Order: sequence, then structure tokens, then C-alpha cells
Amino acid sequence: MSEARSRLLATATRIFYAEGLHSVGVDRIVAEAKVTRATLYRHFPGKEDLVVAYLQGVSEMEREGIGKILADNSPAADALRAVAGFIAESIQSAHFRGCAFLNAAAEYPDREHPVHQAVLAHRDWFLRTVTDLLAQVGETAPEPAARHFVMLRDGAMASGCLTDAAEVGETFLQGVEGILRHRLDSAAP
Repeated sequence: MSEARSRLLATATRIFYAEGLHSVGVDRIVAEAKVTRATLYRHFPGKEDLVVAYLQGVSEMEREGIGKILADNSPAADALRAVAGFIAESIQSAHFRGCAFLNAAAEYPDREHPVHQAVLAHRDWFLRTVTDLLAQVGETAPEPAARHFVMLRDGAMASGCLTDAAEVGETFLQGVEGILRHRLDSAAP
């Protein structure tokens, strides 16, 4: 990746997350990244391509974080607790401003739009990851529990910038523990 492309993405990531996607213009990104408009358009044919690249970068960071958790080869219940801890920790970070994907979906509600498609791709990956782990915990179908986990996460991400982030994180962790207890109880003889 070229230095200019890296600067553009780093700048866009910082500003898009802090201020929103539609409210930030290309001129500002170009100025803060210290590149020309021609350089921006050489790397990204349009602003929405930059937005998609930003979301793909955020997705990659989350995949790496969760990948490190899964690389430990811990039992699935412990891995899910660690994933939940990773999420709760992110909610309590100093510059937390909600979920980049939920924020993007709110600004690009058309399901066919490439930005919304990038959101859905990340969410599909996350749901599959959680479903696969929950399949290893308990004997009932894991899909409802995985959807419950994702909904708890979504609620925690939205609440984390509205109320006490530590309390939101703790409530989220308790909810995940409830899902796990239910799954483990269903597997007990």
C-alpha cells in the first residue's frame, strides 16, 4: 500500500468515525491527509469507495482482534467470553463513538448500496463466528443464541456512548454469560 493511500485511509478512519460519513467532505480528507485530489481519486474513484475501504479496514482490525482470541484454542465458552470482553473493552475506550458499522448503516440505509453491503459482509462474518463458537457449546441449534449475542452487542454498542460505558460493558458481559449458561445447561445430562 502506498504511503499516500495509507495516509488517506488513516485520516478518513479517524474523521469518519469521530464525525460521521456524510458530514465529512473529500476536501477535508485531502487537506488533512496532505495529498492532492488527484491522489485521492487515483486510489479511490469516489468518496464512497473510500468509505467502503474504511469499513473494510475496521472489519480487518476486528477480525484480527478476534482471531487472536480464537488462536488460543480455548474452549468455545471461554473464547466467547473473551470475545465479549474484547467488545466490552472497546466500548470503554476513550474515543468510543458507537459501532462504525451501525453508524454507517444508519447513514446508508439502502441495502444494495456498496457501503451497506460492506456493513452486511462484516456482520455476516461476525454472526458466523459467534454461531460456530456457540455450536460447540450446548446441543440445541446455535443460531438463535448467536442472533441474541449479536443483538446484545448491538445494544451495548449503541448504549455505550449514551450512558456509563463501564455499566454497559458489565451488563453486556452478564447477558453473554446468561446465553452461555443456557447453552451449557441444555447440554447437561
